Amino acid sequence: MIEKTMQTIGMNARRASAALNLSSGDTRNAALLAAAAAIRKHSNKILAANAIDMAAGKERGLSGAMLDRLLLDADRIEAMSKGLETVAVMHDPLGRVLDEWDRPNGLNIKRVSVPLGVIGIIYESRPNVTADAAALCLKSGNAAILRGGSESFNSSQAIYQCLREGMTTAGIDPDAVQMVPTTDRAAVGYMLSSMGEWIDVVVPRGGKSLIKRVQDEARVPVIGHLEGICHVYLHHAADTDMARDIVLNAKMRRTGICGSAETVLIDRAALERLLPVVASALTDAGCEIRGDDAVCALLPAAVEATEEDWSTEYLDAIISIRAVDDIEQAIRHIANFGSGHTECIVTADDAAAERFFRDVDSAILLQNASTQFADGGEFGMGAEIGIATGRVHARGPVGADQLTSYKYVVRGSGQVRP
Repeated sequence: MIEKTMQTIGMNARRASAALNLSSGDTRNAALLAAAAAIRKHSNKILAANAIDMAAGKERGLSGAMLDRLLLDADRIEAMSKGLETVAVMHDPLGRVLDEWDRPNGLNIKRVSVPLGVIGIIYESRPNVTADAAALCLKSGNAAILRGGSESFNSSQAIYQCLREGMTTAGIDPDAVQMVPTTDRAAVGYMLSSMGEWIDVVVPRGGKSLIKRVQDEARVPVIGHLEGICHVYLHHAADTDMARDIVLNAKMRRTGICGSAETVLIDRAALERLLPVVASALTDAGCEIRGDDAVCALLPAAVEATEEDWSTEYLDAIISIRAVDDIEQAIRHIANFGSGHTECIVTADDAAAERFFRDVDSAILLQNASTQFADGGEFGMGAEIGIATGRVHARGPVGADQLTSYKYVVRGSGQVRP
């Protein structure tokens, strides 16, 4: 049954992809705007479906962070609609001349952006990913096969029906975006191992176990990240109030997202000035602190950190704090324990920031700004499918532009090769 269902989805996606590749940017934008309107129109249905998922999640004992990811309310539904509208008014990522040059023999060569084809997207918990993923795929002319998490199944299905309504209204084949209609985990395995004929690339978005499974089992290219172990480094030239505000926001604004800070590094020379202020703000917000010997000496209430803490993505109200001798040791720590996602330096010393930017090898680097800005919407991309931490094809927020490839268009005047 799974095999037949998934093969049908794959064939429909490939057919819809060919038609979508020929569609105009105006048509794809119209579908996005119509889908945004449908989400607003059917918001009560979406909320009712989400209430079912939330009740089931509480019964299953999902953590507070997971329930926060799952929750939809009026503001988050409106944010979904606005996200679709934002993507709609952005530039068309297709047909752009990325580069152009003339050869001595008179040939004119252009590199032109094209869709990737059919994108399989596997994600957990956050039902808004259904809208974000579909929007970016439609905008970039890619057909999408969506497989959301079992915990958000009802919410995602309600959103998906709005997307189909928008595509139908705009005259786009609604199979350009399809959702796997089962929570059976076998569908994921089949999608990864047996649909290379239909799927051109897979994008996973979720926890460490999901990402690892996709990377281990996929028989097609994967765009994704394994985990988000994000650091905030408080340089000795950091402003005290700024350091406090950035760390508090980076950790506690939303603890369950991949851009949440998991480790704070503080220059030993500024430890007595910065640590009490930063720790007080975190503790008052309900965050548990795990520290090294120097941190625990100043904060008796801190839990002694283990070696495992430095490489743990908590996704919860827990943070590890370590004293470092200087920027060089901070950079070494990030190289040893980081996941290549997002790192921040807080400093008034621009030369120190430049060294940090030069020597730290992560997808996103910030100076004096919260790691929670690691988000496609905050980067002006309208939305994102995820944060890619690899070095092949896409890196950082994956928006519509990152879901394209290119082809070469060569014009001659009768040249033949000698």
